[in-house]
Amino acid sequence: MNAPLSRRNGGRRARVAARAASLAEDLRPIRPGMSGGAYNPLSEQDIQRIHRTALRALEEIGLADAPPSGIEILTGAGAILGDDGRLRFPPALVEDMLAKAARGITLHGRAPEHDLLLDGARVHYGTAGAAVHMVDVAGRHYRDSTVQDLHDAARIADVLDNIHFLQRPMVARDITNNLEMDLNTIYACCTGTLKHVGTSFSDPSHVAEGMELLHMIAGGEEAWRARPFVSNSNCFVVPPMKFATESCMAMESCIRAGMPVLLLSAGMAGATAPSTIAGAITQAVAECLAGVVYVNAMAPGHPAIFGTWPFGLDLRSGAMTVGSGEQALLTAGCGQMARFYDLPGGSTGGASDSKLPDMQAGWEQMTANLLAGLSGVNMIYEAAGMHASLLGFCHESLILGDDLIGQALRCVRGIEVDDETLALEQMRAVCLEGPGHYLGTDETLGRMQKDHVYPRLGNRHSPKEWEEKGKPDLIQQATLRKEEILATRSRARLDPATDRAIRERFRIHLPG
Repeated sequence: MNAPLSRRNGGRRARVAARAASLAEDLRPIRPGMSGGAYNPLSEQDIQRIHRTALRALEEIGLADAPPSGIEILTGAGAILGDDGRLRFPPALVEDMLAKAARGITLHGRAPEHDLLLDGARVHYGTAGAAVHMVDVAGRHYRDSTVQDLHDAARIADVLDNIHFLQRPMVARDITNNLEMDLNTIYACCTGTLKHVGTSFSDPSHVAEGMELLHMIAGGEEAWRARPFVSNSNCFVVPPMKFATESCMAMESCIRAGMPVLLLSAGMAGATAPSTIAGAITQAVAECLAGVVYVNAMAPGHPAIFGTWPFGLDLRSGAMTVGSGEQALLTAGCGQMARFYDLPGGSTGGASDSKLPDMQAGWEQMTANLLAGLSGVNMIYEAAGMHASLLGFCHESLILGDDLIGQALRCVRGIEVDDETLALEQMRAVCLEGPGHYLGTDETLGRMQKDHVYPRLGNRHSPKEWEEKGKPDLIQQATLRKEEILATRSRARLDPATDRAIRERFRIHLPG
């Protein structure tokens, strides 16, 4: 009796070991760039009305506060500068620039296996934000975020399968010089991950030195321009319907330097955008269409992301809210509009109003991430780790978010219906000739990896097994995983000669 048991146990151990190993790309049940688009909260009539209203807003209201260089670029393309200083956009101009806009763009990683194709309804999840605090889950308190925290977040994101890119999620508050902060943000992110990185510049004059640093990391300007692995997250508008003068100047410099740009409109519904979901989407669309005109009037076909990011407001208190059902609908509707224009689209995803990675954070993060993915948003920002209405970032929550996004991606993948998955022959064999169940059949074992997503930290044990294993706590498990990741050397670290040259040229705050 012992031998058969041993063989069965050995087979089970082999299967467990196989499940723990990395799957070949073609066997993975989920992967970056899977196509969403199954969820469409807006009807075709709704989309057309939003589009027409956005065009009217651009033609009749326009945008104020463009820098002189922007006025020259936009009026040269056909925008009209009014006596009130506002630039207005004839519908024909918008349509012409939409025709020139880049589609099917690739955001490069430092390593080619992390390249992201932004096409159709392909979905990618990642981080973003400008949190000023770190969530200390052990002490249940908040502290100022540092450049080391940022580097650690990049290192953690680098090894998480379902975090596909890293846009800077927090501010390095321990660096008081803004130029040094911008440069160290680039360094901390790029030496922490080989995935695509997004960053911003606090002043247009900082772009030149930022590009010098990126050329050194890339191995020269030519190498950088061939594969720009960092994009500029640019809040080029100050809602409602005004250009952010200095951000526009930074955007122009980034375009000239060959850096992809995220055209980010982040109005707050009820404060800097209409309180209705349809109105907030319409204003964001109008503002981002102005950005499309700006970019393509300057450099036709330059890679740019249609970054409609309207946020919610709790109208009882006036506090910003990013974890509501309304926020999820805002993001999904924006995703639909980007697909309507066939433009690479990016919107906010799984941020939370909760202060800790608790049950509230779980439902808020999943609701927004799921609807964003199902609606086919190409770049879902702030999808993991972000708390307190964007004020706090949490490493443990980033790790837990990897599991959460895995389940969301499985929903994005949907249900395949074909002769194999309909399983008639399996039913025949099991019911007429077999044991009357599907456990252990070749078909079940053969599809258990490519059909099912297994959480790394999520606990599916019975209460008895859970107790026998010491009642593991989810946040404690995430902390252990964080410590395990940070105990290894970053695979994105630079070679010693390049790192030494960078440190001689710039003041790098991270230890060597």
